[in-house]
Amino acid sequence: MHRPSSPVDVTNNRLQSARAPLAPGGATDLPPLVTDSRVLSRQPAPPSLPDIEPPCAGVECPEETGEAAVTGIQKEGNSVNACHSEQQMVLPDASHTQQQDSPGTLGSGEGQPDPTLPSHHGEVVQSCYQAVQPHWFHCRMEGTNPVWTPFSKTDSHALETKYCCAKRQAREAVDSEDVAVPTDGGRYDVFLASRTRHAVYWQEVPSQVRRCTWFFKSEKDSRYHPYTEELSELIERTYKEAVMSNEWNKKLQFPTGEVIKLHNPKLMMHFPDWNSAASEQSKPWTMKRGVEQTCGDIFLGEPVKVDHLVFMVHGIGPACDIRFRSIIQCVNDFRNTSLSLLQTHFKKAVDEQKIGRVEFLPVNWYCMLHGDATGVDEDIRKITLPSISRLRHFTNQTLLDLFFYNSPTYCQTIVDTVANEMNQLLSVFQQRNPDFHGGISVAGHSLGSLILFDILTNQATSNQKEHSTSEPTARRDCCSCSKETSLEQALKVHGLSEFLSVLEKEKLDLESLVMCSDAELKELGIPLGPRKKMLSLGRELAGVQQEQMGEPAVRPVPEKTSQARERVGGGEDSQRPLSTSSVTSVSYEQFDVGIGQVSVNYPRIGFEPAIFFAFGSPIGMFLTVRGLKRIDPNYTFPTCKRFFNIYHPFDPVAYRIEPMIVPDLELEPMLIPHHKGRKRMHLELKDSLTRMGTDIKNGLFCSLRNAWQSFTRIQSPMPQLLPDTAAIQANQSAAKDSEGEETDGSCPLQEEMEQVKIGMLNGGHRIDYVLQEKPIESFNEYLFALQSHLCYWESEDTALLILKEVYQTLGVTLEQVQH
Repeated sequence: MHRPSSPVDVTNNRLQSARAPLAPGGATDLPPLVTDSRVLSRQPAPPSLPDIEPPCAGVECPEETGEAAVTGIQKEGNSVNACHSEQQMVLPDASHTQQQDSPGTLGSGEGQPDPTLPSHHGEVVQSCYQAVQPHWFHCRMEGTNPVWTPFSKTDSHALETKYCCAKRQAREAVDSEDVAVPTDGGRYDVFLASRTRHAVYWQEVPSQVRRCTWFFKSEKDSRYHPYTEELSELIERTYKEAVMSNEWNKKLQFPTGEVIKLHNPKLMMHFPDWNSAASEQSKPWTMKRGVEQTCGDIFLGEPVKVDHLVFMVHGIGPACDIRFRSIIQCVNDFRNTSLSLLQTHFKKAVDEQKIGRVEFLPVNWYCMLHGDATGVDEDIRKITLPSISRLRHFTNQTLLDLFFYNSPTYCQTIVDTVANEMNQLLSVFQQRNPDFHGGISVAGHSLGSLILFDILTNQATSNQKEHSTSEPTARRDCCSCSKETSLEQALKVHGLSEFLSVLEKEKLDLESLVMCSDAELKELGIPLGPRKKMLSLGRELAGVQQEQMGEPAVRPVPEKTSQARERVGGGEDSQRPLSTSSVTSVSYEQFDVGIGQVSVNYPRIGFEPAIFFAFGSPIGMFLTVRGLKRIDPNYTFPTCKRFFNIYHPFDPVAYRIEPMIVPDLELEPMLIPHHKGRKRMHLELKDSLTRMGTDIKNGLFCSLRNAWQSFTRIQSPMPQLLPDTAAIQANQSAAKDSEGEETDGSCPLQEEMEQVKIGMLNGGHRIDYVLQEKPIESFNEYLFALQSHLCYWESEDTALLILKEVYQTLGVTLEQVQH
């Protein structure tokens, strides 16, 4: 019984051979086509076919890693197609004896010549076969769909070298451990024995890894998917047999009803439902051999050398951008953007190997706050109303993080998590990169920038750290117990002996002094300076008493200048807690230097950041709400000397910083240049129209003024005949200035704005930097408000500004790119 030809056979007019059905039970010796979710379970191993010499034969075990391994990677590849294009296929004689079908492998009549084609008797052609060059892929899930992504050429070469060594050791019966192979710049480790890929710096479900040689794509797919390694090896053996024997039109059948047809080196098809009726059959899948024809240009690989490390802290909620991606995915995209910009804007330095790359690592604090450790999500769920459930769920997942940070209990959890995470990431990074000696910076988005601001504000310098180690001992020595230390001794230590008589007149001792407020001491006629010292002494005594009683003492935020602290709302009633069951009393304080946050114990970080970048930051608003009106121009972070406030002009959460430092100076923020080296066209047009309107207005005023002057000259002509020397000199200087502006291609106003000194928070340089909005965003700023707050992770301009500032510290300047 014969089946009709498939649509592919009719189209090619080449395969007219009859097909016999598979022998009963013969197909069970082949495995099914393992094509992700479109196949059945694994079956017994396929029958033995001629062995294929692996492409890694002869490769030495010592693997080449780093940039040295990239030298010959671009020259490698699959040259089978070129070899096939040069050969001429020789068909055997018509008298060729037909062999019996192998069970479940080659169908009846396969490998026979097409009688419609001319035969070339006596012509001998040497068949050319070259083993396919494998490439390694890893799988990531997009919902329920697996997406296979190729490793870079450098990583694939390292994995293939390690695979060949392990295979050779297995043939030699040498025990070998499943050693981790670092990939993706050292952020992932691949274990070849288990074919899994594990994240190094964050928690992530291990993903599958596959050594790929053959690929397929259905009509519904937008990309090629790799076959399993076992099936790819079976197809490759059949392909080799066809090439070596110059016999094509081969067919592989499987128990699932799927069939693979190898028509010729250029045409290979996968029929998912071969046994179905012709009207019910779907279109065959396309097959490709080798990665060159499936994935296009594959990334060569990241530079091994790391010049700088940047920790990136997210804002509110588990999602960081408009596509609801996590902080890990957003930082990965930001890192890829920076790598692309290095190739275009620092090309000369990269080619000369003066620079390597900047590593960006995510810092995730949301999971710790909303995890099982705190149980806050369950408590919030119990008190949430059932109406508008989706909106309430969104509010609980995102906006409540702002209230959590203003809570002393959860604020402590958040700052501890961020600081500990950065310290741990740095420790792991230094272990995996022992030769790293570059700088470290931090970047925060939205609430994450405020968290970093508060942590950096409360860091201690080396001198302060030495002083803090001896301060508890000295405190206990001078006022260890209110009963053992007299009021006279305490006042003498702090230089307040002259007020002893005033306090004794009111019968005040140390215990009562602790409870005195600023208003009460002021009524006693004590001046402001000594009054502040007494309040500080009272707080120290209260802290010592709580520690001796076994109660947790809330440590005040360390002062950053010599200026005295001012208490908000005097009196003990203003600091009385709502409940004393398990709540620690918290004092809310403001400082003239500009912190004013909740008084919690801010942890130390194990490095001194070079630069602090804030994206879409509400720092200015929070400082104002805390009662701070002005930041001291001389104030700097104790351990960080540079600070950049980067924001989108339509970002509803972003606020400026410079007006709090220089309130009397009105300055526009610094415009961040476009990464293509120019201002956006619609902004240039807007500026041109503004200048045109200004020129027309000035010209009209000048015409009216000249007309009025000419009218007044009629009444007194004689004085006007005398030349006005001052006016002539002013006109000449103005003309020279205008000529200089026209000949100079730079923007004098922008340079002048950049040279303005804005305090010491950024080393005297500008702090506020604004992005250029896109043309479509300028039509309706309200429509793109939310997107503007989440745009920084995909902004090339933001990434380029970070690279520029980072590499300026290394003496590498930005190159001008011509577009």
